[in-house]
Amino acid sequence: GTKQGESDVLDDKGTKQHKNKDKHKNYGTSDIQYVGSKKFTMERVQNTRQAALNLITMLQEYYGGKEQSEKMMLQSWLQPWDFDNATDMTGMVDKMVDTMARALVTDDQKEFIIGTIGSSVAAGHDNCNYDSYELQMERTFGPVWEAAGMKLTCQNAGEGGGCGDDFANQVFCIQQNVSPDIDIAHYTWTYFEAGGPASAKALVMRESLARWAQMLPRQPPVHVYNTGKMNQYQGDEHQLAELMSEFGYNAFYMTSGLYNGGFDYDAAKEDGVDYLGWGHVGDGYHNVTRYGENESSPERKESLGTVMRNWHPGPLAFQFVSDTFSYIYSQAMIRALDLIESDLKNGIDPAEKWAASKRKIHIKSSLPPPIFCDPLYCVVDEAPGCLNFEKPTYGWWGARVEDPDDSLNPHKGEVQNWEVWHVDEPIWSAVPKQDQIFFEDRDDKEICRHLNVCGGISATSKDSGSVVFRLPKQEVGLVVICGAGKEVGTEMILNNTNIEISYNGEVLDRNTWDIWTRGKCVRLMKKFDANVAKATTGHNYLKIEALENLSSPVRISHVITL
Repeated sequence: GTKQGESDVLDDKGTKQHKNKDKHKNYGTSDIQYVGSKKFTMERVQNTRQAALNLITMLQEYYGGKEQSEKMMLQSWLQPWDFDNATDMTGMVDKMVDTMARALVTDDQKEFIIGTIGSSVAAGHDNCNYDSYELQMERTFGPVWEAAGMKLTCQNAGEGGGCGDDFANQVFCIQQNVSPDIDIAHYTWTYFEAGGPASAKALVMRESLARWAQMLPRQPPVHVYNTGKMNQYQGDEHQLAELMSEFGYNAFYMTSGLYNGGFDYDAAKEDGVDYLGWGHVGDGYHNVTRYGENESSPERKESLGTVMRNWHPGPLAFQFVSDTFSYIYSQAMIRALDLIESDLKNGIDPAEKWAASKRKIHIKSSLPPPIFCDPLYCVVDEAPGCLNFEKPTYGWWGARVEDPDDSLNPHKGEVQNWEVWHVDEPIWSAVPKQDQIFFEDRDDKEICRHLNVCGGISATSKDSGSVVFRLPKQEVGLVVICGAGKEVGTEMILNNTNIEISYNGEVLDRNTWDIWTRGKCVRLMKKFDANVAKATTGHNYLKIEALENLSSPVRISHVITL
């Protein structure tokens, strides 16, 4: 472990990029250097449009023509996309066009950021990380942004189930796990939503996320990625999609998209070939990814043609996901360029209308009343704050571990020796054997490494003393801490009398705590009330102290505030 104040999690105040250092001559993408202004000109409009049209044309040819492509990629969503005709969902299209236009003309925006929170599907497990849909999308859609003088960055905060998290606690970390400056948010926790109470809770959390996202600087639309078909609690989900469509919310169903292309998977399965079965190579349309077509290694080529590894998609399915997002976003970009070009032809500076500074600010009253989420927590003017000790994180932490010697630390002089730790995951964790064999002797093998690791800040005995968190500005008064591990909240925190937790110096009554919203997490404070101790130094502070008889480690992975 590292001492408080030494960890990169604690010291990194800016947006943190977790990138492989290798240049990956064979498999990577080139770095882009930016010099001076990227102010939009007619030449740049034309170059960007041509790049977007080239991508759209390529994808239409690849998927059997425009009609079949649009059935697969536009009509496989809860609310089908239509960029050519006015529909009830025109507001959803307008939001996407607005998102693209503002990114393109804002002079100081050099990156377009898509941030993904989600499960091992998002992380790309059982694949080489290079084959995840996010990195495929960087390579497929990235050249369009290069033509605009910008860079596409896809931040992948996906994680496996080993840390004990799911959508219920991680949606609160939208501006920590990914950057608060994301342009589009992806949500890929759907495997954890299936069945029982989780289904109802999922809509609560999705609606909360969609609303909180609109309080972030770039007001990103939230796009949900499901691996399956449209058949799970679809009625209620339609309600949410209709309510939040004008803010860009929508949900994509991968298997529905594959079926929409016309291939009869059911008939093939009856004939003994399960194209969507575990380990099958070929999806009925193609037998390998585009970047695998010229692969000389038979084992690697077979790996790149896998549709479903198991419950996790393989590279070929991930390519379809990447293509679907790239196709839709390119369509929105074309419409944005049309608006920008019109302004330029009329002698109007597009930045006067489309720059980020011209974006209307959202407050809680800007959004419609919620239909699923608790108004106490989802009708707010700011997204929640979150300090997440797991990796990767790309954004802004809310709470921070206070320096034990800081003059504002109300517990200065007390022992504060909790240590940050992370699981040391090997390079080949969650990478299939055939890819391990292919990459193990290569210089670029790091492109296979998955980024997600469990972590926390830990006390092992009374000698650890306390950890003191300086909390950010709070609108509601919610304070939640999560233990590191699966379902550890009750034993590690709720019923653990060998720790004491105080807020602004006043010991909190554990009889008021509850497990919330995940088995690893405990809600210490539901909201501000008249009895809450007031701050004495301009900040609110949370202290967790290890007491005399502590013998089992206490490990905190998250501090969530609102």
